[in-house]
Amino acid sequence: MKLLAHELGFRALNEIIRNTDEDIVIDRCFGERFIGSGASSKTITINGTPGNALGAYLDGATIIVNGNAQDAAGDTMNDGRIIIYGNAGDVLGYAMRGGKIYVRDDTGYRTGIHMKEYKDKKPVIVVGGTVGSFLGEYMAGGIIIVLGLNTDDIPVGNFTGTGMHGGQIFIRTRKKLKYLPKQVCLNMADDDDINSIREYLREFSELFGHNMDDILSKPFYKLTPNAKNPYKQMYTYN
Repeated sequence: MKLLAHELGFRALNEIIRNTDEDIVIDRCFGERFIGSGASSKTITINGTPGNALGAYLDGATIIVNGNAQDAAGDTMNDGRIIIYGNAGDVLGYAMRGGKIYVRDDTGYRTGIHMKEYKDKKPVIVVGGTVGSFLGEYMAGGIIIVLGLNTDDIPVGNFTGTGMHGGQIFIRTRKKLKYLPKQVCLNMADDDDINSIREYLREFSELFGHNMDDILSKPFYKLTPNAKNPYKQMYTYN
């Protein structure tokens, strides 16, 4: 099924998406919001720029964006995949608890905020470029991988892992990370760590045409919660 987003508006567009089991191609998308919210069993291909909350509560469907995505893509996502052939805005993967998000280029602030694992689900975000500050803020579970393929500098902003109390963040760079909060531990990723994320690196490479050997040519840092400085100590007691 093919749809022209600009002729329908976001309400009518999303009503059609909810009421069909067919795969959908959406052309001329200019900021229509909530596309694919709660979708569970189809592939939605978007040509253009979807608006905020793309794939919110996604529950098994695949969303492919041939362009950029705005803020809060994958908000509270439960399962499925979001694949973005461009950039994504702020709060990507907000509170997601399952599924995978792959971004070819860059993302904004607070990527992966409040990510968490739920039962047997482990959410994953892989970003090919750079990420803004507060990456993984209050992260409680899952995996975030930042590859920095478009820079030789540190590919993340400041305050990565603020309030982090679960999950893992992998950052590909030769430069030591700066301005980290006390709630995280920083270590070089070892062979076992790399093997644990290899399937996600391979999927990223296949989606966006990268070479695994090139990706693995730089070391990765691994950030995990620091049990000696849990985020609860950030709060003030009366």
